[in-house]
Amino acid sequence: MKLVIAIVQDYDSDRLLRAICGAGFRATRISSTGGFLRTGNQTVIMGVEDHRTSACIKLIQQSCKSRVEAEVDPATPEYVEWLPSGVHEVTVGGAVVFIVSVDRFEQFPVRTDQE
Repeated sequence: MKLVIAIVQDYDSDRLLRAICGAGFRATRISSTGGFLRTGNQTVIMGVEDHRTSACIKLIQQSCKSRVEAEVDPATPEYVEWLPSGVHEVTVGGAVVFIVSVDRFEQFPVRTDQE
């Protein structure tokens, strides 16, 4: 079993969760902040069987695309209308993914399909 930890931008998180749940994966989403632009992120944590890890990674790649956004230089926000040099294009999006081997997995209460 693998623990897949994907850090994605807020913008991509709903699309990612729909794709993951639609494929039968279970996930936990935790709000987080950080990175270059200090924007909101989501950390999505999934326990994935070894043979389904590549399918999970493919869903993350398809759901979390990079894109270019215009950002205002924080030093000159009041001059943006007159000085367009205060606006910069920044590539955002994508995902940072960690895959960790899991020695043991427990779930409480124990789920049984007979209930």
